[in-house]
Amino acid sequence: MHLSPDQLVFWQHGPLKLNATIAFTWGLMLILAVGSKLITRTLSLGPERSRWQDLLEIIVTGIEQQIEAVGLSRPRKYLPFLGTLFLFLATAALCTIIPGYEPPTASLSTTAALALCVLVAVPLFGILEQGLGSYLASYLKPTFIMLPFNIISEFSRTLALAVRLFGNMMSGSMIVAILLTITPFIFPLVMTLLGLLTGIVQAYIFSILAAVYIAAATRASELEQERGPAPAP
Repeated sequence: MHLSPDQLVFWQHGPLKLNATIAFTWGLMLILAVGSKLITRTLSLGPERSRWQDLLEIIVTGIEQQIEAVGLSRPRKYLPFLGTLFLFLATAALCTIIPGYEPPTASLSTTAALALCVLVAVPLFGILEQGLGSYLASYLKPTFIMLPFNIISEFSRTLALAVRLFGNMMSGSMIVAILLTITPFIFPLVMTLLGLLTGIVQAYIFSILAAVYIAAATRASELEQERGPAPAP
């Protein structure tokens, strides 16, 4: 039983090593890249469409609706980032039914990397919407005394994202591994199915939280656009 996929090493040469976290992370990225290429190569605008295209449109439309529900008025702009986050986490959870598979999200290094992606994306989208000066000025609101607290909040919520995802994903894997050693096969199978549901829920929660943070960073610009230009004196 491995506490983390980092402990399962496939190859090592001196300080260089290939563990399960790296291998399965790149494997998931390869699956997503090849799968998206195969599905999108024969897209049709007519009434006759493949089942894969119908599934793709359902997923994309559903993600767009969730992004818009959070408060982002232009979901297509944020779909590549937030959609990729959700699909990676969901695929990582669904693949747990494959024997020998170790979910990379059970490693703190993977969840920390995903949280760092959110940490970079939030100010990036905020700057694109508001401009560099306006975005940096938001750290001084409502008063300049709040500057250190606003900076701390950026890093603390990133840490919270990583720890939350790591704890929830690892706990499910640990429970199944322990039950496999002390109980018959049927009960761990039920727990595995429950873990699949938990993994999908965690993928949804992580993506929604990322969207909420981005919405908070871009909200000021959208409010100014809704109000329109100030009336001339």
